[in-house]
Amino acid sequence: MSNFIHKLKLITGDKILRNRILFTLFVLVLFRFMAVIPIPGIDTLRLEQFISGNDFFGLLNIFSGGGLSNLSIIMLGVSPYITSSIIMQLMTVMFPKLKAMYQEEGDAGRKKFAQYSRLLTVPLALVQGYAFITLLQSQEILAKLGTFDLVTNLIVIAAGSILLMWLGELISEFGVGNGVSLLIFAGIVSVLPSSIGRLLFTFDTSQLPMYIGFLAATLLIVWGVVIITEAERPIPVTYAKQVRGNKVYGGVSTYLPLRVNQAGVIPIIFALSILLFPQMIVRFLTNVDNPFVQKASSFLLALLSNQTFYGVAYFLLVFVFTYFYTAITFDPDSISKNLQRSGAFIPGVRPGVSTSSHIAKILFRLTMIGALFLGVIAVLPLIVQALSGIQAVAIGGTSLLIVVSVVIELVKKIDAQISAREY
Repeated sequence: MSNFIHKLKLITGDKILRNRILFTLFVLVLFRFMAVIPIPGIDTLRLEQFISGNDFFGLLNIFSGGGLSNLSIIMLGVSPYITSSIIMQLMTVMFPKLKAMYQEEGDAGRKKFAQYSRLLTVPLALVQGYAFITLLQSQEILAKLGTFDLVTNLIVIAAGSILLMWLGELISEFGVGNGVSLLIFAGIVSVLPSSIGRLLFTFDTSQLPMYIGFLAATLLIVWGVVIITEAERPIPVTYAKQVRGNKVYGGVSTYLPLRVNQAGVIPIIFALSILLFPQMIVRFLTNVDNPFVQKASSFLLALLSNQTFYGVAYFLLVFVFTYFYTAITFDPDSISKNLQRSGAFIPGVRPGVSTSSHIAKILFRLTMIGALFLGVIAVLPLIVQALSGIQAVAIGGTSLLIVVSVVIELVKKIDAQISAREY
């Protein structure tokens, strides 16, 4: 408790850190304000019925921070930006120049890579916005629009998504934490009061053991996420002794920390985006006046709506993206080269290729644990939903995973800022 009070005093006493936190809070409040500004011509009752009975749009509503439930100007949320980031990350595998830009050209290369992601967000936002408007019109949630009104609404929706992308990057640069993750976090937290209210309204004393079981499972998931996120595997590293004049340098032993889950919450966000984007396009194609397209779209929609297929695809995507994102962000070859340049080595392992292989082997095993854990936690709510029949559990499990991971990351970022100012 005394440590918490000490940190709180440091935060309030340091002008720069205080301003960063206040700026982050200001952007999140602005984000929530935009989430309640609707586009015109909405049938509110139809919209509420449509979203409440649809898991797909329930998840998409979370990503938009509740903006979809109001058909607000930010109804797409950060989904187009996340999709563009995934596409750019996948392109690094196919194009070596992009991979070199991201991994080897330093900050300048990463800034250029991020700029490409931003540019790709614009057409994706327009495509997703048009698919949304067409789908909502077919469900009679949105009134039929003329060409001018359609173009106007499309520009507003796409601009809202691009504005969110910009606000997220402002948080990352001038605030505290990862901006996009915090926006998703704010969207999840914003729906908690209404979710708790619905739970209390439908509370049934005969199902009390089930509620207690859900509470215990929630606490267990939180504990597991914290343990896996904080777990590290230290690799011992020794610096060779160097004699310069009459002084001896080096000879110090330290360690290289490898996290069990290097990717954090990113695989969950990536996997959900990949699952949501095709469903949006397929739902749009079901309204096309072509028998073959309609039949194919209906088949794909039925397949994507199947809980077993959805659960298996979700698990595999989380598993694959955990390995993929770890491989993109952590390169054993560059670590090995850096150790060799600084005169460091791993005891019992030859420098160069052997060191790189040694680190890669350990990283593969650690990532296996992290990927399996994330995958199991991601699909566990779907299993519970199938057994209990309670639809809201699937959304709650994914939300809980994201919230806990983002909070842990945010606390670590604030601790790092405090430590830097203490020194």
